[in-house]
Amino acid sequence: MSSSLERYTDRFEQYAERHPRIVDVAVVAALMGSAVLGSSLTLPGVEPVDQDGAGSTVMGVACLALLQYRKYPRTTVVVTTLCTVIVIQLGYLITPLLLAPVMAALYSLAVLSDRKTTRVYGFTVTAVVMAGAVLSDSMETFQPLLQTVGPLFWLLLPIAAGNMTRLRRAYLKAVQARAEHAERTREEEARLRVTEERMRIARELHDVVAHHLALANAQAGTAAHLALTDPWQTQKILTDLTGTTSSALRELKATLGLMRRSDGPGSPPLEPSPGLDRLPDLVAACASAGVATTVTTEGEPRPLSPGVDLTAYRIVQEALTNVTKHAAAETAHVRLSYVGSRLLITVTNDGPAYTAAFGVEQSRGFGVMGMRERAQSIGGELRAGPRPEGGFEVSTALPLQPFSSHPWGSLDHSDSAEAEAEVEAEAETEAEGEKP
Repeated sequence: MSSSLERYTDRFEQYAERHPRIVDVAVVAALMGSAVLGSSLTLPGVEPVDQDGAGSTVMGVACLALLQYRKYPRTTVVVTTLCTVIVIQLGYLITPLLLAPVMAALYSLAVLSDRKTTRVYGFTVTAVVMAGAVLSDSMETFQPLLQTVGPLFWLLLPIAAGNMTRLRRAYLKAVQARAEHAERTREEEARLRVTEERMRIARELHDVVAHHLALANAQAGTAAHLALTDPWQTQKILTDLTGTTSSALRELKATLGLMRRSDGPGSPPLEPSPGLDRLPDLVAACASAGVATTVTTEGEPRPLSPGVDLTAYRIVQEALTNVTKHAAAETAHVRLSYVGSRLLITVTNDGPAYTAAFGVEQSRGFGVMGMRERAQSIGGELRAGPRPEGGFEVSTALPLQPFSSHPWGSLDHSDSAEAEAEVEAEAETEAEGEKP
């Protein structure tokens, strides 16, 4: 029953918003009829008041004042109250029909005004009408209590109904505002997710393609240089070049497969994402490109989360790639230090001093920027710059467990993917770590 009433109420309010003047005229006409009918009612055995239509005229003025209740709700209350008090003093019997105009004015005031204004005007109008009822000749046959209870009840009723209507409208407006805000937030979040995913894919493809192409280019150049003087070494380098290109194809296939993966039950497992356990292969590839790389570990190695493990490997990979591409160096050093709850990684090369400026120029590209974004995405930090004694240095401090400050929380679902290949858990954890 209440739901049906609310539905009809909503329909009436919608119609009133579209055609306010028609509704106002209809309400005023109904109230005028009620007031005329109320002015004709008397107590049993009492002659009706004969004022030559004065009461009907005054109540007509009160009803016509209601046409301006939207613009002047307070003035409307004052006019209808004065008219009601006048007809009471003329001797008309106080009935709900006679009080209908002032009741409508109080209701509109409660709907359109704040609670404090409604309380002040409501209590004032109630007191004035009750005083008029006590002093009226038409109510002298009643006890003082009965003279005041009736007007008090009928005047407080529209105030309570108006307050409920105002609160209901405020609630519906707040719900609508929250829904609109949620819709805007959802659209912004979707756009942000798309942008972040594009950045993550770009970083991943850069790390995979740039590293292997740089090694392949260096290996091909070295093989061309040694082709006539050292055929055996040339053959070995070309064999390593085949391994480099094969590794590039595998990682590229794994990256593209992750983007195309449908997560269906029949989806094939993906290859594991690389981690620090692949450092020996990375060192061997750099050696075949002419850069001898040493790796030292300080402290007791501890297990890393998949996201941190992948980030650490990618940073070392990109740093060694820059050494191979840009530094006139034959050696590079990688130092891993486990200190407290952090992993410190330092990659240096012993190139001549003039290559430092070239390294700074390269730091403006996507390589160093991508390394810094990777480190910051899991709560770490990275520094890159020339060394005073020559060469270039990249140092980073990574937490053993990733720290994500993403506004809508972690996107890691690796716990629920333990039944699938280990790479899926690592890839999804990286997706969490890549959030800026």
